[in-house]
Amino acid sequence: MPFRERPYSAFNFLVNFGPDKQDPKAGFQEVTGLGGEVVVQEYRAGNKKGNAPDKITGTYKVPDVTLKRGVMGDDALYSWFDEVRKGKQLEALRTVTIELLSEDGETVQLWNLKGARPIKYTGPALSGKATDVAIAELVLACEDIVEETT
Repeated sequence: MPFRERPYSAFNFLVNFGPDKQDPKAGFQEVTGLGGEVVVQEYRAGNKKGNAPDKITGTYKVPDVTLKRGVMGDDALYSWFDEVRKGKQLEALRTVTIELLSEDGETVQLWNLKGARPIKYTGPALSGKATDVAIAELVLACEDIVEETT
């Protein structure tokens, strides 16, 4: 991908679920939590001359990723959550790919969520006075997030 002066818009993206990258029956409204954090440990030996501790790079961790979409009458995401809930945890691990698209629909950035599994499902908030779309939320825990530029 060549460098460009303007950043890409955040509203054009795809979410694909493995292993066959099956398209979901509905697009997603929002994806949050893409990132990572390196854990730093502080250590100070008792005989060190200065008072400040040394900082030692440790392990890293990735946050949970939250997906939100309108309720469309498709239970694929809930079924995946139900699979994990019923103990089929190894079978449920997937690689989920989030693709950021350019204005012309070409993939410009990828985030691969390795070892992803749903850990929380939240159905829509319902109200007789509401005018909003019914939104369901799925939270994924993953073992690694790998970012790629295409």
